[in-house]
Amino acid sequence: MKIEALQKLTLLDYPQKMACTIFTHGCNFRCPFCHNALLVTSPQQEFIEEEDILKFLKSRQGILEGVCITGGEPLMQEGIEDFIKKIKDMGFLVKLDTNGSFPSKLKHICKQGLVDFVAMDIKNSQQKYALTAGKKLFDLSAVMESVDFLIKGNIPYEFRTTVTRDYHTLEDLLDIAKWISGCDAYYLQQFVDSGNLIDSATTGYTNEELTAMYKAVKKHLPCTQLRGI
Repeated sequence: MKIEALQKLTLLDYPQKMACTIFTHGCNFRCPFCHNALLVTSPQQEFIEEEDILKFLKSRQGILEGVCITGGEPLMQEGIEDFIKKIKDMGFLVKLDTNGSFPSKLKHICKQGLVDFVAMDIKNSQQKYALTAGKKLFDLSAVMESVDFLIKGNIPYEFRTTVTRDYHTLEDLLDIAKWISGCDAYYLQQFVDSGNLIDSATTGYTNEELTAMYKAVKKHLPCTQLRGI
């Protein structure tokens, strides 16, 4: 496991749970508005030892309820399954953040009962997925397979889209709503410039503009919610 950072306490990353967040290194996407760009673009470096993470978690048994595993893209990690097993054996709930591009791994981990909640990014409408993922060519079939698995499965999940002025229009969001129709939860997230972006020129909509877009999307997908404003 290539682990770059540990946030020892979060009340936001895991819905209704007191948790910590583990940040893994590397991603197969290059989303221009990625707020963890250094996890994606930085060269090989020293990482936090897995044993140190597990030692920390042991000290938080009975205090923390869950562990969020994010990135980067966690499912790129070769040791992800064994790592999650160790966390689950300690009694923690596990939330996995993913871009959905590794459906076989996602299905296997979920079917093994290793994940309690999945948060999957929906980068954009199908027509603009390659552009928004920072790829010249992109086969969307893997992402579509992950979407279908979560909607038809029994693992609690949410879909989410970070909305930017540069890459998203209301028409794009309405196309997404049609695509993921029947889902349990969909969040439109306000873009925040972390100061650590792949494309530093990326901007967001105002809160008022995003709220208006949210209301329009919600008419077509009632489970839509707003986050970050």
